[in-house]
Amino acid sequence: MEHKEKEDFEFVKEKNEEKGNYIFKKDSITKTGFYIIAIILIALIGITIYYGTQVTE
Repeated sequence: MEHKEKEDFEFVKEKNEEKGNYIFKKDSITKTGFYIIAIILIALIGITIYYGTQVTE
């Protein structure tokens, strides 16, 4: 068995960095995607709260 050293892992990578172990890259596509997903999640939470608080007869 080979023993691998623990590699550095980053959540966000800067635009000009030459790294392979990251989840998000700091660029306009990632920011736009983040905002779209955040708006959708906020809307879904709002709709859930709205319909959850209505009284059915």
